[in-house]
Amino acid sequence: MRLASAATTGFFGPRGLLARALPTYEERPAQARLSEAVADVLQDGGLLLAEAGTGTGKTLAYLLPAVELGRRVVVSTGTKNLQEQLLGKDVPLLARALGRDLSVAVMKGRGNYLCLLRYKSFGQAGSFRRFDEIPLFRAVEAWAPGTETGDRAEVEDLPDGADFWREISAASENCIGQSCPDFEPCWVTRMRQRALEADLVVVNHHLLCADLAVKDGSYGAVIPDYDTVVLDEAHLIEDVATQYFGIQVSSHRLEDLCRDIERELKAAQLDARDVHSELDAVRHRAEGFFRTVTQGRGHRLRKGWMPPRVSEQATAMLDRLEGLRTSLLAIPERSDALSTMAGRAQGLAQDLAFVLGADDDGHVSFVETRGRGVFLRATPIDVSARLRDLLFDQMRATVLTSATLAVDGGFDYLKARLGLEPTAEMILPSPFDYREQAILYVPRGMPEPSAPSFVDRAADEIARLLDVSRGRAFVLFTSYANMNAVAERIAPRVPYPILIQGEAPKPALLDMFRRTPGAVLLATASFWQGVDVAGEQLSCVIIDKLPFASPADPVVQARIERLKKQGANPFQEYQVPVAILMLKQGLGRLIRSTADRGILAVLDSRVVERPYGRRFLDSLPPARLVHDVTALSGHLP
Repeated sequence: MRLASAATTGFFGPRGLLARALPTYEERPAQARLSEAVADVLQDGGLLLAEAGTGTGKTLAYLLPAVELGRRVVVSTGTKNLQEQLLGKDVPLLARALGRDLSVAVMKGRGNYLCLLRYKSFGQAGSFRRFDEIPLFRAVEAWAPGTETGDRAEVEDLPDGADFWREISAASENCIGQSCPDFEPCWVTRMRQRALEADLVVVNHHLLCADLAVKDGSYGAVIPDYDTVVLDEAHLIEDVATQYFGIQVSSHRLEDLCRDIERELKAAQLDARDVHSELDAVRHRAEGFFRTVTQGRGHRLRKGWMPPRVSEQATAMLDRLEGLRTSLLAIPERSDALSTMAGRAQGLAQDLAFVLGADDDGHVSFVETRGRGVFLRATPIDVSARLRDLLFDQMRATVLTSATLAVDGGFDYLKARLGLEPTAEMILPSPFDYREQAILYVPRGMPEPSAPSFVDRAADEIARLLDVSRGRAFVLFTSYANMNAVAERIAPRVPYPILIQGEAPKPALLDMFRRTPGAVLLATASFWQGVDVAGEQLSCVIIDKLPFASPADPVVQARIERLKKQGANPFQEYQVPVAILMLKQGLGRLIRSTADRGILAVLDSRVVERPYGRRFLDSLPPARLVHDVTALSGHLP
């Protein structure tokens, strides 16, 4: 019997194994259809594109044929939330339904794991940048002896931005590979060993793309060899690949290198005066260089952009990095760690020269500041060729799936962006009855989103909507500026608890939202996807404006320029499709079960007043469209 037939007759359906293991099981014909299609591709080879609407149950649909295949399958997710859902909920349910243990391993990026060597070195010679991190390090010290995974996620309340973690993590640029005395007990080594023994390996897009980007490095490859991959939340893969196939030089990266060298010298009790002298020179030169490179030049760097003053600073910076590398290599009987750091200095100089040159037609170079850091980046304008060469052409079988892949009823946009040649395509609608369960509200006559009066009008609309929904809402914004401005305006007018992104970590905010009756959450990009709140607690999702990417963004700008040179229409062929997929994600937060009812609101009149607005409406779930707030009365429980 073919795997596809087994999926439909033996597992799904009212008398199937899943129904016996799950008392709340609801038959979803689209789930079985998706599972059949995945099974066919996994068995016969090829590439499947599958949009499966919210509520299809796509994770179990692809997990079943993946575990039944009898060979290693890599499943890559776009968000940590889905990765955790797979491991904590879906895989255990599948194992229970099949009545057997499953061979599954999870892999995260190396920076999530404790490095035993660097941890010992930090304990001997490390220093804290902030005194408030000392208690956090004590928590790590209490956890480290008993952990079985070395995964920082086990340390409760350890902030993502803890400075000291970067100095004790197993990030690849610090790794000395098999030369390390802790190579065998290393948490990354153990993680990879578990993956080598597993039939199903669960990763995320960040690790997948990082692994692809460094396959040729000495210690880069972490994911065991595979020829079958399922990309869930595949709409995110281009953005993640763009990040990992690019080059970044930052003030943080340089300072981390200097601190690592100092700590290694201290732990090894080496005098190394020449190295310390070069470190002082690097830091002094870096301070002036990063200050100069951000002054008055805008964000985008183009060929020949450097004035003489910046050119002199850049040349001196490169010279100092070469001096640091040379001084490290001149240390007699230097450790492997110091040799690795010499290589890091050389790599940093090479990357810096590439970004500052800004003369590669395939990349866009730019400078940005974030907090106290200065970042110089060279980002690929088009990642389709690299994804095809490094991933898709290497696979025997590939599945790309998401609730949001299609634009204008098909996959032309995605195929062009990723360079895909699928052997099968399918669009499966959500099983939810959006005509009964949801209403789409779009007010007419709103000011243009760029107009000064837009925020005031949007705040008025949001206050009226929250009155109808009795709170219980996500209000999602395309910018922090609008979020903060609206928060200030509605706070005195809304009698419901208001939570604002940035006041607490994302998981804590979601937990507070779920536990607080009538809560209203104001948030930006990171809450548009990968967030689930089922039931009446989330009864309204409000979007302030159509999520067009800013044409001032250097990467967006470069992609627009390239499309124009190719004779294409960037707005219709790039900007609108990207915004459609993002809007579908944002509004997809609302209806998460057959019992949910809710209001979808888009406070951007362009969706009904501009010709391109029809493309947005046609891509959204078929909810009833209204333009008057009074029409919403009585819809919600």
